[in-house]
Amino acid sequence: MNNQANNHKNVDVKDSNYKNQLKIIFRYLQDNIATASMIADATGIPHKNICRYKRDLEKAGRLWEMVEKQCKITGFLAWYLTTNPNNAPLNNQLELF
Repeated sequence: MNNQANNHKNVDVKDSNYKNQLKIIFRYLQDNIATASMIADATGIPHKNICRYKRDLEKAGRLWEMVEKQCKITGFLAWYLTTNPNNAPLNNQLELF
């Protein structure tokens, strides 16, 4: 019985952590245009988690890829991201209506 309570508690913690990290990333990208590596560096959220949240936000129509260019952190080619609809590329904005 105690194991069931602990398992439920772990699920609640993971769900809460997921929601908190998702909010942090969403809010960060409202004011910044950044790559996943830049987001990880600024927020402390692991890069692999950011990739998962990126996919979820894209599916929800809340995140857009702006431009592909050299990342300021890694030096490699990467997509700069935003969650601010005012910064969304024009072709993506037209799909909203």
